[in-house]
Order: sequence, then structure tokens, then C-alpha cells
Amino acid sequence: MDYGHELELGVFVTPAAQSAGNVVALAELADELGLDLVTFQDHPYQARFLDTWTLLSFVAARTRRVRLAPNVLNLPLRPPAVVARAVASLDLLSGGRAELGLGAGAFWEGIEAMGGRRLRPGESVDALEEAIDVIRALWDAGAEGGARYDGAWYRLAGAHRAAPAHPVSIWVGAYKPRMLALTGRKADGWLPSLPYLQEGDLARGNDAIDEAAAAAGRDPRAIRRLLNVPAGLPVEELARFVVEDGVSTLIAMADDAATLRAFAAETAPALRALVEAARSGRPVEPEPERPRVELPAGEYERLGVAPTPDDGGRVAAVSPWDESTRPHRPPSGPDVTYTSRGRAVGKHLIDVHDVLRTELDELRDVLAQVREGALGAGEARARLNELALRQNDWTLGAFCSRYCGFVASHHGLEDDAIFPHLAQAEPGLAAVLERLEEEHLVIHEAIHEIDRALVHHMTDPDYGRLQAAIDYLTDALRSHLAYEERELVEPLARLGFYPGQV
Repeated sequence: MDYGHELELGVFVTPAAQSAGNVVALAELADELGLDLVTFQDHPYQARFLDTWTLLSFVAARTRRVRLAPNVLNLPLRPPAVVARAVASLDLLSGGRAELGLGAGAFWEGIEAMGGRRLRPGESVDALEEAIDVIRALWDAGAEGGARYDGAWYRLAGAHRAAPAHPVSIWVGAYKPRMLALTGRKADGWLPSLPYLQEGDLARGNDAIDEAAAAAGRDPRAIRRLLNVPAGLPVEELARFVVEDGVSTLIAMADDAATLRAFAAETAPALRALVEAARSGRPVEPEPERPRVELPAGEYERLGVAPTPDDGGRVAAVSPWDESTRPHRPPSGPDVTYTSRGRAVGKHLIDVHDVLRTELDELRDVLAQVREGALGAGEARARLNELALRQNDWTLGAFCSRYCGFVASHHGLEDDAIFPHLAQAEPGLAAVLERLEEEHLVIHEAIHEIDRALVHHMTDPDYGRLQAAIDYLTDALRSHLAYEERELVEPLARLGFYPGQV
């Protein structure tokens, strides 16, 4: 059951007041990553949450392309006539980027505590249906006269009409038969959450919506099917939601940047490819696997020192080099033995690299906390003092300077002393050492780009450029360190740093 809508992907962010900066930063990141939709749940009675409509308005001013919607708006605490005005205003201010998710209400104790009226289930559905009529009447700027409506729950007595910038969609969060029927009669979309569904609920819900739509003279295919899903679901399962259950908008529940980046950079393209292939009837071309170089059999078992393997994980949009073109040293042979001092020499390279990896993780963490607004007040000062830094942006530059300087010093030692010795002692390493030197140049340039991005950031905050630079360095350095250990730990243990050392 595929209704044929264009596939859209979004994010469902918890509007946590205690990490307001992170909430906004995630919305900005979704905009940068090219997602289609940013949504926030709406629970006005929950003091630990930001007010959803205020948040949507603030985020609209901080983003440029992504569409915004409540997921879903709590109708019992929001008069529909005011909702209509608010949505139209946000749509005009954002350039046509507002959509409207609506719910009949839940957590009635909280609603009553805020002064709202507790409704029985049937009443809340009736009130929602009237609210949709009221909202659409106020958006119908082409109709003559003021908007009038005389319902059991809501009234309009000649209210002025005001159209939004574009035809705003109304999506209903529905689970039970009456709400599903209402969705089929009146809504533009169905927006449930996967954790609240049982096996078969999507198919049953689609049937109920389609039947109600047809009875109301509507084309069931005009109703978009959306679904909030936990981040991290297998891409094959997500594709089945689209081609088998008719879902055309998948909204990932994600409250951290790493999860959101993985969804946009890894899940999204793979999902689009699977859906396109299923819809066109062609087989899916398998994605080429990233080359993984195994450690030489037997060598490191005999040595007793294990280089750090490359797990193949990458975070940057652009690869620093083609790993498939890397040369590899010849194996050392089964009769080689190692001294305890030789093992220590080989282990020393891994230890130095581990310092670099730790420092890189620390640098990425500092950037993430600065970007997400988590380094504020006392907590921020404590963290910065621990890192011997003084203030967010300038300390990020100082920290990178310290880190990058250490990397440069380490590579200088290799290029000027260790590599010439190894090349002379073992000619079979020449191609590997030449490639490592080339990669050092790429890493040094990546470090310079971080410095340039930081200088630019001081006068024109551009977290996208800074993040891209650090992601590029991350991929380059992690890949390079694993390659270098794979190729050099054993020769270093066998030959030493300098002639006669081992």
C-alpha cells in the first residue's frame, strides 16, 4: 500500500527547557543537513518543556529552508481561532514553512491543572473536528464576509479571515476508530508515533482512513501518511513503512547531533535508494563496502601488540583520500622474533596515537557543547577550567592550537627521523612511507582549515564550516592512524627507531 507521495524526512526533538540551546541547535543542524521537517511535541502543562509555539517561532527565525510543525498541538489548551492566526502568521514570516499537527488532547490532569476543561473521548474528537472547520474557515481569505461558525464547542461570529503564505497541511495524531475516521474526512495527513502502535495498526489505520475519505467524497491518496519513528531503526524496516504501509514522511526521534547526522548522512540516502528502487521495480544496487584492511595474519599475534583497527566509520561529507590506493608492506615472515624492547617500541607508536585520538574526541566534544549551548554558567566554567581554557570561542581556538601543534610535532618526528631510518633498513616499506608522508600533508592542510574556520567564526559565526573542517580532520586522522599502525608497528618492533636501537 504505497500512496505514491514524495518521500520526506524530518526530526522530532524534545523541547527540553533545561537544554534550550541544544534544542535550537538541533533544528539548525536539521536545516543544514537538508532534512524536510523539524517538529516538537506540545505539552503546555509540562514545566520542563519550552512552549512549543514560542519555540517554533524562534526556530523559524534561525533557519532558512526546513519546514516546521507541532507534533502535535494540544488543542484543549489552544483556542482554534487563535491557532489559525498563529499558524498563518508563522507561515508568512517563515516564507511558507509552517505546517500544523493537531491532537484531540491527552494527559487530562495536566490540562485541568492549566485551567483547561476535561473532555470525554467522544467530546474531544467532536471538538477537534470543529476546530479543523474553524481553522480552515479563517484561512479562507477568498470567501465573502467574515467567518461564521456555530458549533457545539466553538463559534465564529464574523471573524476576519487571513490566509497563510501557502496551503498549510493539517495532520492529525490519531489511533482509535473515531479519530481515524475524522482524519479521513477532514485532515491532510495522519501522524501517529510508532511506539504507540501494535503490529498491524498501520494497515488497519490506513483502511479506516481510506474508508472514511471515500465516504466523504475524498481521494484517500490525497491524505499523507506520516510516522514518528525511533532513530536507529534499520533502513530496510523504514523502507517497508513506505512501500508496504503507505508512509511518506518519516520523522526520527533524535535529541543529539550525532544521531541526527547519522540519520541524515547515512539512513536518508540509503532509504531513498531503497524506496526509489521498490517504486521503479528495479533491483537495489548494493552500496560498495568501504575497503577494510585486515592485519597481516600471524604477525601481530607473534608480536603480542595489537594495532588499532579502522572500524570504517566516517563523519565527513568528503573523503580525504582513496583508501583503496594505499600500498602495503610485505609480510615479515613466520620466523621473526621480537625482543621485549622491540615490543615496547611498537607499542609506543600506538600509545602516541591514542593520545591523538583522545585529544580529537575532546576537541569534538568541546565544539559540540559550544554549538549546543551546553557550556553555560557554572557548568561551562567548570568544564573550561578543566580543559585549561578561558572562554567558548577563543578557547576552542586555543585548544585546537595546542592539539594541532602536537600533531604537527609528532608527524615532523616521523618524517625527519623515523621514516628515513625505516626506508633505509627495509626498502619494501618505501611505497608505504611515501604514502604516509602524503597523508601527513593532507592532515596538516586539514588542521590549517580548522584554523581558518576558527578565524572566520570569530567575526561571522559559521558552525557549518567549522564542523565540516573538524569532521574532515576526524576522518583523515582516524583513518591515517589506523593505516600507519597496521603498516609500521611491526617494523618498528623489529627494527627500532634508529639503527641498533633494538
